[in-house]
Amino acid sequence: MGTPFPQDVTGLLLAWNQGDAAALEELLPLVDAELRRLAHAYMRRENPDHTLQTSALINEAYLRLVDQQQVRWQNRAHFFGITAQLMRRILLDHARGHARAKRGGGAQLVPLDEAATVSEQKAVELIALDDALQSLEQFDARKSRLVELRFFGGLSSEEVAEVMQMSLRTVEREWQKAKAWLHQALTEQKEGSSDADLR
Repeated sequence: MGTPFPQDVTGLLLAWNQGDAAALEELLPLVDAELRRLAHAYMRRENPDHTLQTSALINEAYLRLVDQQQVRWQNRAHFFGITAQLMRRILLDHARGHARAKRGGGAQLVPLDEAATVSEQKAVELIALDDALQSLEQFDARKSRLVELRFFGGLSSEEVAEVMQMSLRTVEREWQKAKAWLHQALTEQKEGSSDADLR
């Protein structure tokens, strides 16, 4: 099967909105490859021995998508934006469960650009980044959403521009500002936890 046309996906999303259960059955095969790409983008940032496998992430995302009945789907880009958000939540739930099981402690915070390459204590780092993103959302929801799509969703700048209905230039400018803000927030969080350790 070739790449589906965006209007095919959008048409099925709109039909699903109107209660057509068969539309969901037609939609899932059309978006499967993109969902797998998103899942692989997430899992590349995890430890190689991560207990949640890519297929399990995709299956859980499918289950959560089916429960998204109150969402008014706008188009293909909106669908993949929501899917990226769902996958982020699944991984965060998994990371928080893992951190609780290990009782935390000794988290090493890293800059956003390095987070994808560090192999130790991913769960704690992911939670720290999520906490910083929640703070950013209070300050600037648009930048927080952009980071979620770029970093967690693995979307390109062009795809983010489509999802957020922004120009490519604005996306790239906002991405740079968001990274700087998060770097500062993570640095302050790290220094705060070091000060607490000294007490």
